[in-house]
Amino acid sequence: MDFKYRWKNGAPPSRDQAAQEGNLLDESQFGTPEDHQIAENMARKHLNVPLKTADAHIPPLPQAIPKERQKNV
Repeated sequence: MDFKYRWKNGAPPSRDQAAQEGNLLDESQFGTPEDHQIAENMARKHLNVPLKTADAHIPPLPQAIPKERQKNV
């Protein structure tokens, strides 16, 4: 089965690489960041790799957040 977008490195990455990589597709082929995000999710589904969540950049443990970014609760 072929995928309709260009891969970042010219070929589909392995599942291990795809799970660790931030972007799998060549960004120059998209007009908006939203289009790029939708295509990235499609690529991850195509490779059977977990999707990135909107809060993936936030550490799950409060201790892992630098003090300057912590909110005073």
